[in-house]
Amino acid sequence: MKNYPPQFKAGAVALYESRPEATIRSVAADLGINPETLRNWVRAAGVSRPRGRRTRELSQPPAPLEAENAALRKKVRELEEEREILRRAAKYCAGQTRW
Repeated sequence: MKNYPPQFKAGAVALYESRPEATIRSVAADLGINPETLRNWVRAAGVSRPRGRRTRELSQPPAPLEAENAALRKKVRELEEEREILRRAAKYCAGQTRW
């Protein structure tokens, strides 16, 4: 079993904390240590992250691209509804005007 200095352990845990998108496995690979070793250090330090999908804080306003995407999705829904209405109207009219 390999012994690591306390400064290295603290630095590894700090690195994991500073990179919210990173996993224990990726940080451990970057440092060249076993993921379970880093996991034990993280647990010992009391660092915790929410499990499952990472959700953004609701207090943050949506980014400009996200707002634009939402507006474009709404417009697509409206256009699809209009197309469906026109398709049904054309079908109805075609049935009414048989030559």
